[in-house]
Amino acid sequence: MRLGVNIDHIATIREARGGKEPDPIYAAVLAEIGGCFGITVHLREDRRHIKDRDVRLLREIIKTKLNLEMAATDEITKVALSIKPDQVTLVPEKREELTTEGGLDVIENFDQISHVVSTLQEKKIIVYLFIDPEEEQVKKAKKTGAAGIEIHTGVYSQAILEEDLERELKRVETVVQLANKLKLKINAGHGLNYQNVRPIAQIPFIKELNIGHSIISRASLVGMVQAVKEMVFLTQRKI
Repeated sequence: MRLGVNIDHIATIREARGGKEPDPIYAAVLAEIGGCFGITVHLREDRRHIKDRDVRLLREIIKTKLNLEMAATDEITKVALSIKPDQVTLVPEKREELTTEGGLDVIENFDQISHVVSTLQEKKIIVYLFIDPEEEQVKKAKKTGAAGIEIHTGVYSQAILEEDLERELKRVETVVQLANKLKLKINAGHGLNYQNVRPIAQIPFIKELNIGHSIISRASLVGMVQAVKEMVFLTQRKI
């Protein structure tokens, strides 16, 4: 199991004062020291936190994988083609949302998503689709030509009652099995934290978890290196 650390919220803190601190590039380096496999950033259309310059500097400086989350738009696609991250994860995006609220509707937006997938993969950029744990979305994701999927774990992460947790975990397990049969690579993420990550991390065939808010929150108390080390430990299957 590999851990990708989303550092968007470091940039959110920076933008709260309109200054230069804290620096998301510095945070990314500390996350790598903590043992993460990759760095994830979401370059939103309104540039509310991560900026183009951040992504360009990350491309030059980090030693692990750079995963760029982005909407399937022509404008952001041009940025991705210029920067050439190791991986792009296509996500839905609404201007008014605080954070990503759900997975891509690949069925409804198949043509545009397929176009962006093809454009990026022609330039040797691996593309994943961020989707809800729904079998029909997985099947349609396969038809776009994307290399893999990232399963949206938001509903699982918000569940409180035991029966709700078990139901949502089963949903994730079911689509993982389907995606594996379809030979899609499988990641997962959204809302995962130090209390709920282990059951997801134990699911076979999920190769990577992308986690941001809980790690940044923990880092504000114990530091980025320690926060990442703790999450790396929890995501290992043999515990």
